[in-house]
Amino acid sequence: MAETNNANVQEQDINQLLQVRREKLAALQEAGRDPFRHTKYDVTHHSTQIKEGFEELEGRSVSVAGRIMSKRVMGKASFCNIQDLPGNIQVYVARDSIGEESYADFKKYDVGDLVGVTGEVFKTKTGEITVHASSVTLLSKSLQILPEKYHGLTNTDIRYRQRYTDLIMNQEVKETFVKRSKIISAIRRYLEGEGFLEVETPMLVANAGGAAARPFETHYNALDEDVKLRISLELYLKRLIVGGLERVFEIGRVFRNEGLDTRHNPEFTLMELYQAYTDYYGMMELTENMFRYVAQEVCGTTLIPYAEEMIDLGKPFARITMVDAVKQYAGVDFDQIPDTEAAKRIADEKGVHYEARHQKGDILNLFFEEFVEEHLIQPTFLMDHPVEVSPLTKRKPDKPDYVERFELFIYGREMCNAYSELNDPIDQRERFRAQEAALAAGDEEANTTDEDFMNALEIGMPPTGGIGYGIDRLVMLLTNSPAIRDVLLFPTMRTLE
Repeated sequence: MAETNNANVQEQDINQLLQVRREKLAALQEAGRDPFRHTKYDVTHHSTQIKEGFEELEGRSVSVAGRIMSKRVMGKASFCNIQDLPGNIQVYVARDSIGEESYADFKKYDVGDLVGVTGEVFKTKTGEITVHASSVTLLSKSLQILPEKYHGLTNTDIRYRQRYTDLIMNQEVKETFVKRSKIISAIRRYLEGEGFLEVETPMLVANAGGAAARPFETHYNALDEDVKLRISLELYLKRLIVGGLERVFEIGRVFRNEGLDTRHNPEFTLMELYQAYTDYYGMMELTENMFRYVAQEVCGTTLIPYAEEMIDLGKPFARITMVDAVKQYAGVDFDQIPDTEAAKRIADEKGVHYEARHQKGDILNLFFEEFVEEHLIQPTFLMDHPVEVSPLTKRKPDKPDYVERFELFIYGREMCNAYSELNDPIDQRERFRAQEAALAAGDEEANTTDEDFMNALEIGMPPTGGIGYGIDRLVMLLTNSPAIRDVLLFPTMRTLE
């Protein structure tokens, strides 16, 4: 009962504080000083510019703007700390400098209010770089109460739902998303330097192909047609390769109707690129070079801390086939397994769960997921997948049950997926038929035949290398973030009742 009473008292206290804020706003509006009337404020410097350029700026007038994060009123003079995009800075507010009326107003400002400050830069006796205010302007009134400063906002559910509050209270969160933007910009610079053209393709499609995933479905009212949200960028980008755009890439949202965990969100950012007249070895070279470039540009190093590991992007990435990886970590050599029935017997012995429809190649892939993935900590190209799990990939000439495909693994996580793209329309149609049979057998993630894409292949697509990168996982790596929700500004959340 005592806890309930305490909670009620706390709620009443909060309600009273919120009411006081509204009363302060009403008083300002009645006095003709509505803070929401301001449409602009001329900012000359950010907090970090003042601190880093103190020797040049000392004694000069600057204008900064930001949110009041703390405030100490001491009679005729006060201090406050304001936070802007890159950081925060102390402000000294004296009655004799800004005038009695303005000082009386300042004393009523609340933590969370947005202000503009003009004043001279100086250093206090304790050595803190500070702005001595000559004017303080209330730019926006905060009607809510921020979390307590020293404990911050730690509840992850609230942090994800109220990202705006998370960004205010946790500077490292803000830095993560600034870094995310820099990562995407660096990717664009690298690819444009390699002659790639950035393009845009449809999000609403009649046939959601290019990946093993369940699509979201919606309806075009104007056309009276059911459509799907894209699950990949692949099939439209390949159409552009057919059309003669030899190097193309797209960075965009894709949507997969699947579960949520630390590595998956139903909508996420994918970057896919396709390059004519190369193969998956060319994609390996591009990937190594791009990862190193982005890490150096954004982090200033190719040695990246992640969790308890140091990931070395500077060394040549390891390469291993799926068959050799399973042989190494599971002790099973699939080159010595003659057929599907033998593969199922081995799976039963090893406790690997499979479905009745699965073929030998599917079971090899299950063995990889069960026994190998977690061991691939340093950058490793996992190569030469079975054809059963690679419906859009060119077969290996010397081993037609396998394809020219790789996935890059870092810290046991798939970072990208690449192929020597299948450009044989006859083989591609057979692969689609096999996918449709899998769909009929219960595989809800199987592809269906895309007739317009087949028409493009029949016109003729050159030998092509293609790759898809999960941008969110790359951001996780380069920001040392444990979960995908930590690098999505607004992750998918269950709606509160």
